[in-house]
Amino acid sequence: MADEQPKQPASRKARHLVLLPQAERGIDMSLYGTMRTGVSGMNAQANRLSTVGDNIANASTAGYKKSSTQFSSMILPSSEGSYNSGGVNTTVRYSINDQGAFSYTTSSTDLAIDGEGFFIVAGADGTDYLTRAGNFEVQEDGTLQNSAGFTLMGYPYKANEDPTIVINGFEGLTEINVTSGGMTATPSTEGLVAGNLPAKEAIGYTKSSSLVAYDSQGNGRLLNLTYEKTADNEWELTVDFTDSGTPPVTTNLSTTTLTFDANGKLTAPAAPITTTAIPSTSLGGAELGALDIDLSKLSQLGADYSITGNINGQGASAVDKVEISKDGVVSILYKNGQSVPTYRIAMANVQSPNNLRPVAGNVYSQSNDSGVVVMGYAGSVGYGDILSGALEDSNVDIAEELTTMIESQRSYTANSKVFQTGSELLDVLVNLKR
Repeated sequence: MADEQPKQPASRKARHLVLLPQAERGIDMSLYGTMRTGVSGMNAQANRLSTVGDNIANASTAGYKKSSTQFSSMILPSSEGSYNSGGVNTTVRYSINDQGAFSYTTSSTDLAIDGEGFFIVAGADGTDYLTRAGNFEVQEDGTLQNSAGFTLMGYPYKANEDPTIVINGFEGLTEINVTSGGMTATPSTEGLVAGNLPAKEAIGYTKSSSLVAYDSQGNGRLLNLTYEKTADNEWELTVDFTDSGTPPVTTNLSTTTLTFDANGKLTAPAAPITTTAIPSTSLGGAELGALDIDLSKLSQLGADYSITGNINGQGASAVDKVEISKDGVVSILYKNGQSVPTYRIAMANVQSPNNLRPVAGNVYSQSNDSGVVVMGYAGSVGYGDILSGALEDSNVDIAEELTTMIESQRSYTANSKVFQTGSELLDVLVNLKR
């Protein structure tokens, strides 16, 4: 019985039925793993194509920052003699701190940041966001909104003083409104008279000039200045005002003796003269306060009469346009030429801009990885200058995106072939049982 051979299966088909369950365990797992790996690769390339699609679609979006897909491998444990394929994982990286080129426009409210920092804008729900999209337009209510409907925020302007800001928060911000001042008028407070009184004229010589001053309501009021030579080197200056009543009434506002030395230089008065205020009863309800008029530029020389002068103040005027300086000061320019600084644009930055969280409308919000928001203003340390009449272009390179698209298309096709091959081999394995 020692030489008895082991019993063989009756047929080749039976031998396959005995061996197949042992081999199937390793082969089956490997083929399923191959298919899962192919699916993982296709999903990864689909994600890459999605970022490419976003970049190309927003290639003309002002202030848009491109995104890219980064890949990392996924490894699964394998046993000796049997490899268990893993897959690939993707993460999206944003190039927010890469500045785009500038396009110049004819609108003073189109803004770009030359350097670091972000504009602060408020959404319709009142939430504050960061953005580099500075295509702002004046709205009906006077606010400045960009093309996505976000409102530019800033601080009320303080002359010769940087705005007081909360470094790590948005408190204290207000909507920038370029029509909030409405029409404006600046009443007159002082003036200057300069020129020459003719020394060669005889005593009793009289000559008059007029100057326009502005009352509290921005109305122009004509003041008459009369010079009469009363003695050698001596003149009398009378300032009066004639109202528009019926009959007109003339009111004397000031009478002053002007004294010159032998060289024709004014010796008295030594200080500016002050006129009497004009009451509202003479101005139809408005008021014209006392005026300080400087006469120190007058002379008495052997030349013709030539008197010039100017009184400060501005008449009533509506808003004409907006001017924005490189340090973010928003000035309202009125039609009479008066420029009134009104706001200062707020800016913000974070320690890691590329980790900001993108939000619809080309804006960003703070994330756990971006660091805290730090407030500031244009031109200060850590913040760039503001360019008025310019927009920052998207930093998307179309040629680069098209190249990436082709690469992703090829890789997607190759991964689909891996899935298809694994599926076909699995069919072969299943068919062995039939």
